[in-house]
Order: sequence, then structure tokens, then C-alpha cells
Amino acid sequence: MDAITLLKQDHKTVEKLFKQFEKAKQPAQQRKLARQVVKELSVHAAIEEMVFHPAVRERVPKAEDTVLEALEEHYIVKWVLSELEDMKPDHERFKAKMTVMIESVRHHVEEEESEMFPKLQEELGTTKLTDLGKKLADAKQKALRKETGGSIVEGDLASLTKDQLYEEAKKADIEGRSDMTKEELVKALAQQ
Repeated sequence: MDAITLLKQDHKTVEKLFKQFEKAKQPAQQRKLARQVVKELSVHAAIEEMVFHPAVRERVPKAEDTVLEALEEHYIVKWVLSELEDMKPDHERFKAKMTVMIESVRHHVEEEESEMFPKLQEELGTTKLTDLGKKLADAKQKALRKETGGSIVEGDLASLTKDQLYEEAKKADIEGRSDMTKEELVKALAQQ
């Protein structure tokens, strides 16, 4: 999978959580969704900062200002995420803080997809974007392991592609992996 496709999938995952949060009425459901958002955005920001932004800075000279702005947006979002992580959903500022964070992330995604991604596509082409996508996928697996204390939980696995699951199964030396469906790979990896 190429880098742009992987990052756009992350954007879609987070946007779906945002919409669920905006519709949620129960504090417990809002809290659960907020925790999922914190995890997803933490991993996404980490892989962008470790792999994606350095690649863009190196290969797309005209994107320097856009990358620096993106890094500042990440900083602000991570700060808000750290506050949300321990905030109770009945706190008077919980929903307002989530709303501001959601607006900030949506702005960031819009800029990334309309400005940075097209520049990167033009500069790198398909092969280099695919190589960068593999590096991002590897970084994402490492970040997910860190988030879950060394193991990937089944919900995280379900968000991976079959190819990514196969690679994880290969690393875990799971027998019969080449004949497994995506769902079977998820279950086998979750039992590791």
C-alpha cells in the first residue's frame, strides 16, 4: 500500500470516530470514543513525525513550510489529547475540548490531503510512495505494540490490510498463514 493511501485510511478511521462522538449522547460512550480517538491520533501522529514528515522534507523542497505547520498542528493536538486522556466525560470542558480538537484535526487533514499529498505524489511517483508506505506500515505496527504494551489487540489488527496481517503472521511464524482469510489472520495474531 502506498503512503498516501495508508494515511488517508487513517484519516477516514478518525473521521468515523469523530462522527460517532458527535452523535453520542451517553458520557460512557463519549469517553470510550475519546479514548479510541486518542489512541488512533497518537499512533498516526507518531508515524507521520517519524517517517512521513522527514521523507517529505527531504524529497519535496517546496513543502517545507507545510511540514513545519503540520508539526505545529500535531503539537497542539497532542497537547489537547493528553488533557482528554484523563478527563472525565462529565467535566464541563470535555465536550468543548473534543470539539476544538476535532475541528483542528479536520483542518489538518484538509491541508494534508489538498496540499502535501499532491506535491508528494508528483515528486515521488508510485514506486517510492509504495516504499514509503511500507515504512509507515512498519512504524505503525511498532507504535501499536507500544500503545498496547508489546502486543497488538484484535481491534487494531482488524484495521490492517490482509497483506499487513500476513506480514505480521510471518513475523510471528504462524503456520498456514498463506491459506488464511483476513479474519483468520486477525484471530491467529490476536492469540499470540
